[in-house]
Amino acid sequence: MDYTAIAGLMFASSFLSSVIQPLFGYLADKGSRQWFMAVGVFFAGTSLAITGFVSDYWLIFAAVTVMGIATSIFHPEAARCVNGVSQGARGKGMSIFSVGGNGGFGFGPLLAVFLVTTFGMHGLAFYGITAACMSLLLLLAIPHLRRAIEANASAAAEAASAKQTSSSPAAMNDWHAFGRLFFVILFRSTVFTGISSFLPLFCIQVLGSSEAIGSMTLSIISIAGVAATLFGGWFADRHGYRRTLRLGSVLLVPFLAIAVFSHSIYAVYAMLLPMSVAMLAPYSSFVVLGQEYLAKNIGFASGVTLGISMSIGGIIAPALGHYADTYGLTAVMGLLVLIAAICAGATFLLPAKKQTS
Repeated sequence: MDYTAIAGLMFASSFLSSVIQPLFGYLADKGSRQWFMAVGVFFAGTSLAITGFVSDYWLIFAAVTVMGIATSIFHPEAARCVNGVSQGARGKGMSIFSVGGNGGFGFGPLLAVFLVTTFGMHGLAFYGITAACMSLLLLLAIPHLRRAIEANASAAAEAASAKQTSSSPAAMNDWHAFGRLFFVILFRSTVFTGISSFLPLFCIQVLGSSEAIGSMTLSIISIAGVAATLFGGWFADRHGYRRTLRLGSVLLVPFLAIAVFSHSIYAVYAMLLPMSVAMLAPYSSFVVLGQEYLAKNIGFASGVTLGISMSIGGIIAPALGHYADTYGLTAVMGLLVLIAAICAGATFLLPAKKQTS
């Protein structure tokens, strides 16, 4: 495939996913639909497996589109369940949940390369088999999840009754605050996608490193991100979700600037771990913040925040690519530093959550 065809597949996996994910979040809020998780995992894995058995581009395009929709089915309900079972430590709970996704970004491509080089394209059947097994396990886990969520809800209600003589504060939606968070996530996703797309090329074509050295940058960021995500959840529960998001966003700006403007591969590698922490430690914080701002529609909030963070970058990537084609890789990396600075500034506009009696 040429670059245009590959970009088309990225678009297929991202566009409908970002649009449809809030819809499934809305449906999750209307009633318990934990079976969404099993359906999403099953079709995501089997659709990926199908791409190893077809050669027509549009059949591959259709399979990738279904894969993106399947992730949209999974995430809102899954994030709502995580919120329900981790009351009192939602940052920690969401970070554990996020480790699977961030770890998959790091190890998934390595596994795919092993499968394809060992068994050919048919080796992707592994993903379909695994998805079928995991979806069955999720179905078996649903009753246990439901009981845990109900127990936590009852405990929270009893705690609220014990603390207050009047009625407990009612959950409410703060759409204005959620709109501000939307733009923070939009900027953050653009930076993350830009780094994922252009940092290896920047190292190879501008800094003169080998392809192996350049490509390794993303693996280091993703694998280090597993620990960073866990740390971020622990830190957010103790120091606040807004503070964690602000701190990570502010620190990313100088780390990224050093990597870009030093014009040294050694500086890039020195900044990889700090950049990974700054980008991925706040991951659970913006999801939990979205759930707090839309406390009456946690599923919808989860669908929007997770949908934007995972897919909007794929929609913006072609525009960044056009900018790079026009002005060069150094220019697009500089643009990412500017967008990261805007993102950092936008985090200071996020208000505290509102409650009313």
